[in-house]
Amino acid sequence: MRKRILLTMVLIGCFLASACSSGQAAKPKAGSTVETTKVKETTDADIAENIDESNSAGQAEPESEEGATSTMGYDFGEFPNVNITGIDLASLSDEELAVLYAQAKYCQAMTDADIEVMRELVSEDKAFTHMSGLQQTREEYFADVADGSLNYFTIGIADPVIMVDGDMAQLTYTSVLNANAYGARGTFHMKGTHHYEKRDGAWIIVNP
Repeated sequence: MRKRILLTMVLIGCFLASACSSGQAAKPKAGSTVETTKVKETTDADIAENIDESNSAGQAEPESEEGATSTMGYDFGEFPNVNITGIDLASLSDEELAVLYAQAKYCQAMTDADIEVMRELVSEDKAFTHMSGLQQTREEYFADVADGSLNYFTIGIADPVIMVDGDMAQLTYTSVLNANAYGARGTFHMKGTHHYEKRDGAWIIVNP
């Protein structure tokens, strides 16, 4: 029974990771409950490990450790459901801030189920990959958000590292997702790498 519960937690955690990274796992069964699951996701594959539980489910993440929400024209205070921690925004270049701002905007759109904004920020050919290797298109994934199958409450962006190389960028951070996935409510911690490309002056999420 314990093995079955742990397996369900792994699948849920990996599925939620797809929202802010490169892939997702198969859908968990509705009606299951997760208190708090911490999952470390590898950069190149959706393999979950190191699961543990605590009593923090349903609690919003704390304010940014640095306290700064606005710099160089980027007002992160526009995103009330997104919490950025573990970085000094004033230390970032304009392009690094632009990438982080795009990610925060996307995460806020996820919590608002604002599909139009999500479409603006994600490449049309972006694929979301299950642990089994099965892939979803961008619109298939967005449909799960739109109909409430995936309901995000708050999203934390912890310890982000941004690397910009011309019109390409890479953002690595730990996602802290407070969500209800197919009836399973929990707070999920997972590390992922997100890829961006600058098109027509705007940073958008693309395939690796």
